[in-house]
Amino acid sequence: MGDIVWLASYPKSGNTWMRAFLHNLFRNEARPADLNRMQGEILQSDGSLMWFRMVDKRPVSEWSPEDVAAMRPKVCELIARGQPGSIFCKTHNALLTVHGHSTINLGVTSGAIYIVRNPLDVAVSSADFMGTGLDQAIEIMATDYLEMPHNPERNNVSIFTGSWSQHVASWTGRTSERLHVVRYEDMLERPSMTFGEVTRFLGLKPSRQRLLRAIRHSSFRTLESQEAAGGFKERSQHQKRFFRRGKAGAWKDGLSESQVMRICETHGEQMKRFGYLPEGS
Repeated sequence: MGDIVWLASYPKSGNTWMRAFLHNLFRNEARPADLNRMQGEILQSDGSLMWFRMVDKRPVSEWSPEDVAAMRPKVCELIARGQPGSIFCKTHNALLTVHGHSTINLGVTSGAIYIVRNPLDVAVSSADFMGTGLDQAIEIMATDYLEMPHNPERNNVSIFTGSWSQHVASWTGRTSERLHVVRYEDMLERPSMTFGEVTRFLGLKPSRQRLLRAIRHSSFRTLESQEAAGGFKERSQHQKRFFRRGKAGAWKDGLSESQVMRICETHGEQMKRFGYLPEGS
C-alpha cells in the first residue's frame, strides 16, 4: 500500500493551480500538460463518486449521510492502495469528525499541502462559482460544519467544508513536520520561491529549468488559454469561465464596506494569522 499527500484547501483557494503545477512538474514535457487530464496516475480526488461506489454497491440514492461518513476512511485506503508509492489527493473537506468518522484518514497519510487564500477574495470567487449573491456566499463561508451537498454535475459526494475559519483552523491549527502551508498570494507574488519550497517539502530536487517550466506551464495565463481553447470540466454551470482574474485583491472592487466588515468580524482570528486583515480593520 502507498500513502496519500493531501492537497487541501477551502474551495476557490488555489487547489486547481497547485494540482496543475504538480501535473506539469511530473510530466515535464515541452508543452503544458492537458488541463482536463490532471486526475489520474498521480492526482486523485477524495470526493469522486467512483471511489464510494467501490465501497458500497447500492444505488447512491440509498446512502444516508452516516453511510457516506463511514465510507470516507475506506475510500482513503482505496486511493492509497492504488499504487505502491505516494499519491496526491485533492480535498476540500475540513479535517473534522462527522457522524463518528474522520473526514480524512490519517492512517494512510504521509503529508499535506494546505493552500490558504484571503477570504475576502474567496467570497468574490465563490459567489461566481456557485452562482449566488455575495451576501449568500459570505453567509456560507461563516457556517460551521457546513456540508456542501452531493453534486451530480461533478459526480462527487458531499463535502464538509465547515466555515472558512473552521476549515483553516482544522488543518493549520497545529504545527507538524508533515504539513506545508502555502498562501495563494505568495504563489502569485513569489512563484519560484513558493513552488520551490513545495518541491523541497516533498523531498524533490528538480533542476531549476524543470521547476521554472512547470511554473510557466501552470501560470494563470496558460491555464486561461487552455480553458478558452478546450474548456475545463471543473467549471461550474454558473460560470462563464473558471479562470477569471488570477490576482489578489479583487475584493476591493467587488465587496461593499459592510461586507468587508462582516467577513473580518467573522474570520478575524484566522485572517490575522495569515496577514489578511485590511489596514485599519
